[in-house]
This record gives sequence, structure tokens and C-alpha cells, in this order.
Amino acid sequence: MNDWGLYILLLVPTLVVGLAVQWWLKKTFERYSHIQLLSGMTGAEVARQILDRNGLESVPVDRSDAGALSDNYDPRKRALHLSPPVYDPKTVAAAAVAAHESGHALQHQAGYAALRLRSAMFPVVAIASNTWIWLLMIGVLLNALNLITIAILVYAVAVLFHIVTLPVEFNASKRAGQQLTALGLVTADESAGVQKVLRAAALTYVAGALAALTQLLYFVLAYLRD
Repeated sequence: MNDWGLYILLLVPTLVVGLAVQWWLKKTFERYSHIQLLSGMTGAEVARQILDRNGLESVPVDRSDAGALSDNYDPRKRALHLSPPVYDPKTVAAAAVAAHESGHALQHQAGYAALRLRSAMFPVVAIASNTWIWLLMIGVLLNALNLITIAILVYAVAVLFHIVTLPVEFNASKRAGQQLTALGLVTADESAGVQKVLRAAALTYVAGALAALTQLLYFVLAYLRD
């Protein structure tokens, strides 16, 4: 099989899966963005409740203008950043995402091992993600197998980061669901909607890890199989 055939066989299916998962997340988030919480709490208020009732009063909940679904917890600054579609609305979708990001803060508080590993890897991965493609291109142009091998090994570090991210995200979603229920922030019906939003979001990380792993396999087979 030539390289193009290998590329199509390995990478096109994962691309299709990734697009389908993104579409599902968008549709699920939109659906539950139209269902109001009976408590009348905004996403920011939900996050604040979870943090405060777990002894994390010092963790700020900031409104970010980075764009929809750019929500994140920054372990370096110990701060929660929520996008406008999550910070302001009083919906099931907003509560789900806000609780998920709060789950990362709870992981940090508990010293969750996978989060610590991901945080330790981040500076290295930031460099690897920006350099591997240039090393690969130069290696291919110069027909330098050693440089190509280094490029693929550097990319493998970024792939490992995707894999380490999976338990971090799934655990944060588990903590989110538990907190929302235990603290009485959502009803039983609302909790079912929360779980659907969290599952759709989690699948985007699975799809991302699958795509990265498949691309690594392609590079190995295309450049190192001889």
C-alpha cells in the first residue's frame, strides 16, 4: 500500500469521527442551553457554590471572552475561566460545563495524580507541539532518517499528553455530576441532561486522542517501516 492509501485508511475515518463528535457536542450543548435550571443559578454561580462548599473560596471564577466552550481551569493561577455561554446563562448546559471545570479545581485540591502529571508535561508538550512538524519537514526534505525519527518521537510526547488528558477529563466530569447532585444544585431530571452534556464533551477528548494516536501510527508506518 502506498503512502496515500495508508493516509486515507488511517486518518480519514478518524477525521470523520472527530467531525461527528464535534457536531454532537454542539447539538447537545445547544439543546440543553434552552433548558433553564429550576434553581435559577447561572453557570458562574454554580461554579462558585461548588468551590465555596469545598473550601476553595480563594479560587476566582472569571468571565472569559476567549470564545464559546473555551472554558478551563488554570492550575498555575488557580483560577476558573468560563466563557459567556457558560458564565451568564441559567441553563443545564451552563451548569454542566461550569461544574466540570470546578471538578478540575477539586482535582488540584486533592492532588489528583493524572492532573499533576498533565500539568508537569504541559511545558514540554507546548514546545513539542510547535517543533515536531518542522523537524519532520526538514527531515523529509533532507532525506535524513535520524531527524525524521526524532520528529516522530517528539510528536509521540504530544500524543502521550492526549492520552493522559483522558482520565483527567473523565474524572472531572464524574466529580461534577457528584457535586451537582450532592449539593442539590440540580434536580434528577436536570442531572440526566447534565450527564448527556458531559458525555458529549468527554467524547471530544477521546476523538482527539484517537486522531493523535492514529497520526502517530501513520508516521511510523510511512517513514520508519523500512
